[in-house]
Amino acid sequence: MTTDQKVLGAAAVSDLPQTADDFTVSFAVFALARTHRAAAAAMLADIGLHLGQEIMLMQLDATQGQSQKSLCELLRADHSTVAKSVARLEKAGLVTKTKADYDERVSLVALTAKGVEIREKALAVWTKLEDITAAGLTESEQKQFTKLAAKLAASIDQQTWRPQPQ
Repeated sequence: MTTDQKVLGAAAVSDLPQTADDFTVSFAVFALARTHRAAAAAMLADIGLHLGQEIMLMQLDATQGQSQKSLCELLRADHSTVAKSVARLEKAGLVTKTKADYDERVSLVALTAKGVEIREKALAVWTKLEDITAAGLTESEQKQFTKLAAKLAASIDQQTWRPQPQ
């Protein structure tokens, strides 16, 4: 089965459990996130990345030599999760990790040439994923969805998110 078939098959699932009626917004977010995540994971596996690693590569390209602490904040992930991801990316030759000149306790992460190459492939995956995801929406619906998703995220953040202790 090709990645396209996996993605289209995941997106075609329409049978909802009865409890979806009780939690309509939360279940819709859950179902969309699950379907999107599965599609992204399958497509990223084709280029040798695990889900989430592409976001880190994209962020590192935007600002080379980022501290692991800043990556935690940007990615909204705890230190151990980021440290494991950086270690995997380093082992794969996609990033380097060095101590900061200004403070040896600070680890700086930067893309390697191979990391830049894989980042370009990840961007192509995200371009395709964006096309697949938004295929059935008008431009107006895309803008509306984006605004509503941001509003939902802000509501959840305001009521639940707490920074992780370092």
